[in-house]
Amino acid sequence: MNLSDDLKLPIFRQIGEIADNMDREVYVVGGYVRDIFLNRPSSDIDFVTVGSGIELATEVAARLNHGNGLSVFASYGTAQVKTRHLELEFVGARKESYSRESRNPIVEDGTLEDDQNRRDFTINAMAICLNASRFGELVDPFGGVADLHKKIIRTPLDPDITFSDDPLRMMRAIRFATQLGFSIEPETFEAIMRNRERISIITKERINDELSKIIRSPRPSIGFRLLDDSGLLQLIFPVVYALKGVETKEGKGHKDNFYHTLQVVDNVAEKSDNEWLRWAALLHDIGKPVTKRYDEKIGWTFHNHNFIGEKMIPRVFKQMKLPQNEKMKYVAKLVGLHMRPQSVGEDGVSDSGVRRLITEAGSELEDLMTLAEADITSKNPAKVRRQLEGFASLRQRMTEINDADALRNWKSPVDGNEIMEYFKIPPSSAIKEIKDAVKEAILEGDIPYTHDDAWAYVLRIAPEIINK
Repeated sequence: MNLSDDLKLPIFRQIGEIADNMDREVYVVGGYVRDIFLNRPSSDIDFVTVGSGIELATEVAARLNHGNGLSVFASYGTAQVKTRHLELEFVGARKESYSRESRNPIVEDGTLEDDQNRRDFTINAMAICLNASRFGELVDPFGGVADLHKKIIRTPLDPDITFSDDPLRMMRAIRFATQLGFSIEPETFEAIMRNRERISIITKERINDELSKIIRSPRPSIGFRLLDDSGLLQLIFPVVYALKGVETKEGKGHKDNFYHTLQVVDNVAEKSDNEWLRWAALLHDIGKPVTKRYDEKIGWTFHNHNFIGEKMIPRVFKQMKLPQNEKMKYVAKLVGLHMRPQSVGEDGVSDSGVRRLITEAGSELEDLMTLAEADITSKNPAKVRRQLEGFASLRQRMTEINDADALRNWKSPVDGNEIMEYFKIPPSSAIKEIKDAVKEAILEGDIPYTHDDAWAYVLRIAPEIINK
């Protein structure tokens, strides 16, 4: 098969010419080749040459960029050339061998065949020659094109060896299946199950990189179901695995919170590309396993699971080596508040309830509403309709609250220094009590959200608070 018509970028002919002048074989490989068949755009292009990839990259940078944009990673034998629109990665063809204790291979120079043998999956093991005499010729020794047509993920060689050598490939298999909507070939999947314990040698950071790509996929649930079916989920993400299962007592059961969670994540994914909102969806019910109780009158309860879940987030993020920054705080906040829109709706959408919701959610209000609406997964149509109507009323009332924008970025209309100066008092708990009383009055609608009205209210209530 010749794919010269698919190599329209001038860069391919240019690199082929440079390699010919160096008397080198050069091939475009990996994801770029795969994506030609999938009609997916790609700006990252990997090249393999028989010989030194660094030497070829140096020549390419000199020819295309006057030597600029070259990054050399000597310890890995690779180099990168950045142009205005592309990132070009160069490596010499190599063969690899592994020890049981590490996924870092012992690398030796090799042929194109050796290099293709070390690739993770058949769909990533294809190469296209760029040398003038064979320009556009596809080298596909493992049937990658056929597997693309059949939409399957399969390893080029023995899957047990492939996954034992580099256990991260198990995560990559599931990630590709999720991103592309492919199936994992049965023998390959069984090898993942057999080798799942090998995942212990992979760092949390590398695992999280794959998890994040699963989360960002069109239907993240595909990946998490595969992680569960393979036995990997319990090993890499026990707090999510703990959501699994249904317990029945006196004929009363509860929904399986794991599958409910996957539906919520998919619901959010349909509406938002926000990766951290999707993480919040994945973790929104992690407090349920520890709060589950059985009440003889009402059945299973999960009281305060949202608040418990919020407190669990920092520990989960630390254990998983996820970011310990504003992203963590964002996820924790949404987990803690994910029940609030429902409770406000059930209370009849009072103005005070709406004001409190706006103030508590702040700039995350719209994301919170997206999460709350995604959390409706009941199979009871009447219940779903009732909840959606409640949320519609809530949204309508939020737009009608005149000071909604100001409340979303809540700032007390009276300053503590102003109170201390007027009443000639030092810093004390009374200042906070006065400001809290002002906020309560505004949220209840007793006074408008203005400085003058708030100050008049302070003058009425402060003396009693200060003197008690």
